[in-house]
Amino acid sequence: MKLGLVIYGTLSTVSGGYLYDRKLVDYLREQGDTVEIISLPWRNYAAHLTDNSHFRLPDGLDLLIQDELNHPSLIAANRRPHPYPVISLVHHLRCSEKRHPLPNAIYRWIEARYLRSVDGFIFNSETTRANVESIVGRTLPHVVAHPPVDKFPSQITRQQIEERAAAKPLRVLFLGNVIPRKGLHILLEAIRIARREVTLDVVGSLETDLPYAAKMQQAVLKFGLSSRVTFHGSVSDQRLRTLLGAAHLLAVPSSYEGYGIAYLEGMGFGLPAIGTDAGATREVIREGKSGFLISPEDAGKLANHLDRLTGDRTLLVKMSLNALDWYRQQPPWAESAARIREFLYTQAENFPKYGGADARETK
Repeated sequence: MKLGLVIYGTLSTVSGGYLYDRKLVDYLREQGDTVEIISLPWRNYAAHLTDNSHFRLPDGLDLLIQDELNHPSLIAANRRPHPYPVISLVHHLRCSEKRHPLPNAIYRWIEARYLRSVDGFIFNSETTRANVESIVGRTLPHVVAHPPVDKFPSQITRQQIEERAAAKPLRVLFLGNVIPRKGLHILLEAIRIARREVTLDVVGSLETDLPYAAKMQQAVLKFGLSSRVTFHGSVSDQRLRTLLGAAHLLAVPSSYEGYGIAYLEGMGFGLPAIGTDAGATREVIREGKSGFLISPEDAGKLANHLDRLTGDRTLLVKMSLNALDWYRQQPPWAESAARIREFLYTQAENFPKYGGADARETK
């Protein structure tokens, strides 16, 4: 089958969503499908909306996948009749992110128009599915397929976890691009007010939001944490494996996650995770078993959890083993990707020629 994938920029962009896109493309090509990448340039949101004046869906495909991140650019193109199904790959909705209600209401209105223009969905979580269906107002063909989390096959043993847990101080790992949504400012505040000493390794791009990254580095100096916090930036897989293996705990107090690949990557190394109860993180972190959930912005509660795990290494071992067990229960990516491919083939076979939003509404 000949497919297309619409993205902003390149597949090599470092983020959980682009990892999902990249792994899906690799799998489809390995199965013999042809996948054409249709790349639109990164610009600001308002500029992306102007793409509607000129962008058209490509010819010669059996099916087109669109990363939902591109939604502001695609509304007009999707609403024109097209001879193949358009499937939106939804990682999380922009309007689900925490911000002032007025801009979020605008984003919700725009996203609703986009979501109603497609023929089906690939969702990364049940939470994302529910959020989309609440906006669309009905159920369209879809598949829920969790992101790939088996990047590093789990090899850590119980003995290694027990030995690591005895080391002091508590080593915390933050894994994610350094942007406001990921909540590094909350984690730094928690470390500042915690009663017990912990160290922090920050792994993730410092270039995605330069002003925020600079602000976080300044906060480390202001709080007197320079000897305890290390910014690594983006790192190689080998270096990431080393850092994951050396940490005790993964903490990313994000204001919203469509799933949370980083939490499960950490669990593959026996790391309990601390996240927030916003978004799909509740599907990943089992409260009190494989980690803790806090309310967004609750640095005090996060500090309490850090103190508790620092002082109770028996609990740390128990939660580490629970995290590892939960990781090993996750379906392999090949299984999830196969379900996506089966869904795509079904949609291509059953799609009425020259469909589209207007045609569907008249049926």
